[in-house]
Amino acid sequence: MSRALRRRLGQLVVAGFAGRTIPVELRALAREFDLGGVILFARNVEAPMQVAELAGEARELPTELPTWVSVDQEGGRVQRLRAPCTEWPPIASLGRSGDPDLARRFGRALARELRSLGITLDYAPVLDVHTNPDNPVIGDRAPADDPARAATLGAAVIRALQGGGVAACGKHFPGHGDTDLDSHKALPIVEHDRGRLEEVELRPFRAAIEAEVAALMTAHVQYPALDESSPATLSHAVVTGLLRGDLGFNGWIVTDDLTMGAITVDHTVPDAAVEAVCAGCDSVLLCDPDPEAQAAVIERLIRAVENKTLTERQVEDALRRQRRAKERFLDGDDEWRPPPPRVLDSVLGCDEHQAIADEMRRHL
Repeated sequence: MSRALRRRLGQLVVAGFAGRTIPVELRALAREFDLGGVILFARNVEAPMQVAELAGEARELPTELPTWVSVDQEGGRVQRLRAPCTEWPPIASLGRSGDPDLARRFGRALARELRSLGITLDYAPVLDVHTNPDNPVIGDRAPADDPARAATLGAAVIRALQGGGVAACGKHFPGHGDTDLDSHKALPIVEHDRGRLEEVELRPFRAAIEAEVAALMTAHVQYPALDESSPATLSHAVVTGLLRGDLGFNGWIVTDDLTMGAITVDHTVPDAAVEAVCAGCDSVLLCDPDPEAQAAVIERLIRAVENKTLTERQVEDALRRQRRAKERFLDGDDEWRPPPPRVLDSVLGCDEHQAIADEMRRHL
């Protein structure tokens, strides 16, 4: 393996971190191995100007390509940015409205706020179909309990969000809506046959692909009809066979957080990272802020290439797909600078955005 490829393996990782500035350990990791991006949580957020300055720091990491600055900003229970940013209702409100125009206005407003803060990738929208009322983790995070409605509204949000310059990452492929376990804690198993998956779970993802979604996130859920031994994230049959092959998705595929219980119950995180890339995933998400654990994942990926468990072709294909997404959304991004506070004040939580949020709330 060439020295250049060894260093570039860090581009396969999107990393979480502690604190409200980029820690020196993460800077060192990026300097030694490169890095694909960072993900922000509430632990990293104090105030709008601080978030914008943090995004600026992330963009200055010593990486070959611009660094993703990413966040889970779905609305409802899962939104890391709160007031004075607009606090959005859950996306289920859009499903109950049945109004694609409202979904588009929400997506445009969300993109405007994220871009003003320097955030370039949103792990949204959720594309799961909420068919199980006992689902402990999805619920109103899903756009609808009807696959056609979920597909229409999810695609509308994607087009608007990306039209505003923020890469969308639809989740959780091939569907987390009919689970009865929380994949943060255990491995859910969905017993539906392929026909049912085609009719319900896959429809919003097909619509997202038609909408040219930048990225899709895999689910830590096992589907025996597709793969009897592995969860979707680690399954070649699901990621390469179904998503790449049958659905024809040629965009960027990122895993859900590999430190979740559905994965760690049977795998070490470094081993899971290798399996995920072997399955066809292009990036692994590591939300745990431990830089030593993140370095261990990159070192395990290096060893996997050296011992031929992971081929150089697989790595180059993954890097190429991520590069293509970055060229699409981050071209010229090195010129971005945190805007003046008065500009943030005029965008975040502005009257127009609050009116959209209020309109969504009327459908809860």
